[in-house]
Amino acid sequence: MSISTHTSLAERLNACIRNVPDFPQPGILFKDITPVFLDWQLCNDITDELISRLKTKPDAVCVVESRGFFIGMMLAHKMQIPLVPVRKKGKLPSETRAYTYTLEYGSATLEIHKGVIKKDWNVLIHDDVLATGGTAIAAAELVKAEGGKIAGFAFIVELAFLSGKEKIASYTAPIESVISY
Repeated sequence: MSISTHTSLAERLNACIRNVPDFPQPGILFKDITPVFLDWQLCNDITDELISRLKTKPDAVCVVESRGFFIGMMLAHKMQIPLVPVRKKGKLPSETRAYTYTLEYGSATLEIHKGVIKKDWNVLIHDDVLATGGTAIAAAELVKAEGGKIAGFAFIVELAFLSGKEKIASYTAPIESVISY
């Protein structure tokens, strides 16, 4: 599934992303990134690209369930920093802090383990896609509530037409994505 290394990373990524019409509801063109994970070299290159855009090394990377885990683990491993998972309500086994936010079709709650982020840690937040910004805001609020600082946001894909970047811009810069639609 690899494409020639003479093409740009964004072109290689775009070639792997599958368009799924009418998912999860009619009228939506879903950008399915799961085929990206079949190409280990592309995943490695995405990771390297996101790391190269950071001005300073963060103290930890906070990753959002579930697709954020894949590249997020690679980010943490390559930077040799802790990985802090943010999961849907009820999925973490120890004492948690929760943040509930509004979605276009209801609400959702994310949780983080209490006490894993050290005071004043600079934390990079990673998720697969930046859409409306709600999930990124929830993760940022959880990091802040635990005493951390937001070092930046890193995404594989940004859906720019949904204006999520503008909604999270007040938290920090940089806000990076490998490809934008």
